[in-house]
Amino acid sequence: MMQRIEDFPFEIQISFHKVIEQYEKELEHIENEISREYIQQVIKYVADYPELKEGFTDPNLIEKFKPQIRILLDDLFPTILTNNEIKAAAVPFHNIIFNSSKRFKQILKDAGKEYKLSMRNLDDDIAYLFACIQILKKQGFNVDISRPFYYDIPDENGVTRHYRLALNADFVEIIRKDSAPEITQDDVDHLVENIDDLELWKEKFPPDSYIFKGFTIVNLTDVTIDDAISELKTTLLFEEVNEKEEVARLQEIFRSIYKISDLRVGITSFNRRDMVFERLNNNEEISSYILDQELVNECDTGICESGLQKLIEQNDYFTISNVDDYLKKHNNLLGKNLKKHEVKSCILAPIAKNGRLLGVLELVSRRKNELNSINAIKLDDILPYIVTTMERNQNDFENRVKAVIQSECTSIHPSVLWVFEKEAKKFIKDFDKDGLASFKDITFKDVYPLYGQIDIVASSEARNDAIKKDLLDQLDIILNIIGKAYEIEQLPIYDQVKYRISDFKEELESKLNASSEQKVFNLLQKEVNPLMSHLKKQSEEIKSLVQEYKDKLNPETGIVYNHRQKYDQTVQQINRTMSRYIDRKQIQAQQIYPHYFERYKTDGVDHNMYIGASMANKKPFNKVYLFNLRLWQLSTMCEMENRFYKLQENTPIKLDAASLILVYNSTMSIRYRMDEKKFDVDGTYNARYEIIKKRIDKAYVKGTEERVTQKGKMTIVYSSTSDEREYLQYIKYLQAKKYLGEQVEILELEDVQGVVGLKAIRVNILYTLDNEHSEETITYEDLMEELH
Repeated sequence: MMQRIEDFPFEIQISFHKVIEQYEKELEHIENEISREYIQQVIKYVADYPELKEGFTDPNLIEKFKPQIRILLDDLFPTILTNNEIKAAAVPFHNIIFNSSKRFKQILKDAGKEYKLSMRNLDDDIAYLFACIQILKKQGFNVDISRPFYYDIPDENGVTRHYRLALNADFVEIIRKDSAPEITQDDVDHLVENIDDLELWKEKFPPDSYIFKGFTIVNLTDVTIDDAISELKTTLLFEEVNEKEEVARLQEIFRSIYKISDLRVGITSFNRRDMVFERLNNNEEISSYILDQELVNECDTGICESGLQKLIEQNDYFTISNVDDYLKKHNNLLGKNLKKHEVKSCILAPIAKNGRLLGVLELVSRRKNELNSINAIKLDDILPYIVTTMERNQNDFENRVKAVIQSECTSIHPSVLWVFEKEAKKFIKDFDKDGLASFKDITFKDVYPLYGQIDIVASSEARNDAIKKDLLDQLDIILNIIGKAYEIEQLPIYDQVKYRISDFKEELESKLNASSEQKVFNLLQKEVNPLMSHLKKQSEEIKSLVQEYKDKLNPETGIVYNHRQKYDQTVQQINRTMSRYIDRKQIQAQQIYPHYFERYKTDGVDHNMYIGASMANKKPFNKVYLFNLRLWQLSTMCEMENRFYKLQENTPIKLDAASLILVYNSTMSIRYRMDEKKFDVDGTYNARYEIIKKRIDKAYVKGTEERVTQKGKMTIVYSSTSDEREYLQYIKYLQAKKYLGEQVEILELEDVQGVVGLKAIRVNILYTLDNEHSEETITYEDLMEELH
């Protein structure tokens, strides 16, 4: 990839003479015969191509000498690192790049054919300036311009990634032509004060007045993650910047950036309405070199006209690289204040947003030229953070609203956030009035509740069974180890422990109760574990068995964690998948009508929804939205059942699900309780709904010992005939969509602790192994055969 800058201080000669000279020098002292022979071969090989050492100006010749260049640069570009390093040979500022590593080539390939490699914020004028500065540095003048350069390159997905550029100029020689003017210290002083005068720079460094002979090596580092660090930096460095210690911390950062150990920092606020500079928040502890000890100063008397225009109108840097010279021309308050504080050079940087000056950042040094219009450019990447800080004064009210909500409430669902913001504003108004404020409970009246759950069937039994198997396995392992030890050393204590373990096994096999695990734990702690330390010394075989035993233990409990781990992993995986799925589907449901939604994990996933006019901000409510949401809930739960079983094709153990929907036909009030940070039903009458919700999945079909919830079936609990008719219509629709089967039951339920008259519709769910609702569906029984 090549791009030449015709009008440039350098005549470019691409040359590898310094590499060849380095090889020739190594031959004088190298001892390793293999290395010596290799270097001799390389030197002999490139000798047939004198252009590589003499240099050439036509970049198109790079392609001609591509094989020779690769061999010559083999040590600098090791093949073993080519897939890792983002590296190439180059001519700086011209985007002449060659001998790239494979990773660099792939990055450019992913960027697409339309992408043209170019440095960020580097036009031809700036490139010319930086080239001149490199000449000054080579001539021994101390001009600091170590600003990082970046490439912004899109990846294969079109996402822009940012790369910081590191340049190695070890293989470059800068040769001054006879036509080039001599450069003196006075010239340098004049140049650094006139960074914007490109014609002046071209006068001192005419085009093609120097020869750039050689090449550079560029290394790119992916710094895309710095965007995340920037947010942290904003919070860490500039939060409450009006505090003295925060400014001191800011000062340390700039000292590091500019490599000036005694650099000082000041901040001055700007009042555009009155056209005056002011101390930041009237804080006298924060330095202001524009104002010194004054609180307010008129702009036109405090600073010269050209500086005022740069800062206020152009939002550009105003630099003074030599304060003594500045005072001779401008005997104003700014110059006097700077001299009073022993300032010899300074940068006044605009803190501006959208063309509006908010304040001035002041960097001052005790030495002339140390701060100047060149290294002011270093602030380009820093100032946005300070702008953010100054902006906070304007955005303070909105920030306080959010702060109150965060401190007074937990995470609030977006659909009802507007109510909390309204209350937060009232909170702030009351607080600002007399310092007394309370965040009141939020109440929503006349809302319809929807509740659903997908529960793991017999989860307690499955967990207890896993615990029992683990305990029995552990006791069997211990018995085996003690049996091996008894063959070597027939101690009575072995017999006693074997007897105790066998006794525990019989008890466990007959019944696992609440104290079983604790009894086994006590046995291990008091009798087995002390014995293990002795047993592993008996023989290598026993030592190995003891180690295998310890590897199977949970380090926190000392109990074998195998079957229980499989159970826990399966439940966690099911809950994660179910939760993610309903969360995604919920985004679609909000399009029906804004409503409150929450879900929580138990042994399965439960969810609550509330819908009504009081929850939507000025949007009319109609019961048709409720009907739509009920149908959405029923179909979504059928899909979740499908995913429940699809997921278990890869889980350690197999579990069953039972799904339940509770239909409640009356509206209710719910209240966000500030003490508990959650929504709850409001009032005694509405508490009936919570009672039903907690107990309904344990209810029995009237006159039987059969639970109303069954695996492979959807259970819809309700109390009125209108609900029954409504849901039978939904079922008929979902039967046509192959979500539900034909086995529809209408059931009466036993009374549940004071709740009477409940009924249920129970219908079998149809499953598809690929989770796509095609014509081919199977029943729960067929599904079990497929899974097992």
